[in-house]
Amino acid sequence: MIILASLTDIPAGIIEKFGVDLPLLIAQAINFLLVAFLIWKFAFKKILSTIKEREKKIADSLKNADRIKLELDETEKKQRETLEQASIKAKNTVTVAQEQAKSYIEAQKEEARKQSEDIINKALSSMELERQRVLKDAKDEIASLVVLATSKVLERELEEEEKSRFTETAVKEINLLS
Repeated sequence: MIILASLTDIPAGIIEKFGVDLPLLIAQAINFLLVAFLIWKFAFKKILSTIKEREKKIADSLKNADRIKLELDETEKKQRETLEQASIKAKNTVTVAQEQAKSYIEAQKEEARKQSEDIINKALSSMELERQRVLKDAKDEIASLVVLATSKVLERELEEEEKSRFTETAVKEINLLS
């Protein structure tokens, strides 16, 4: 019991020792609860709603960032595909251009070969005509020399009929030789 009596004296002793005024303590507790309620009602709810809104905005921003990242990856993939297609088209274009260039060069070579053959054929024809003309001139000259030699050997002037007969004979013999 003594212990019980001493336990009831302890709170009273503490209250007196620290100078706590019980009615003032109760009034302060009521004031604290009233201020806490007002802060909860008017400020804390708005702060919590603002925090929730910000959390929602952050979550939406993260979702948008993920969506944008996916779109960026997709865009980069499309860009790579487009570049690959452009590269393939460029290679095809270069290949076609090279083939056309080779074809053009071959056509030009063929044209040059044909022209050179034409030039050679014309030159050969021209040489043949010149050879025939020279031969004809030589035959004519030989024939006239035969007529001249014959007239000197015979020591008389040959008539036209004899000249032509000797000329024809000389030409026939020259033709047989060539």
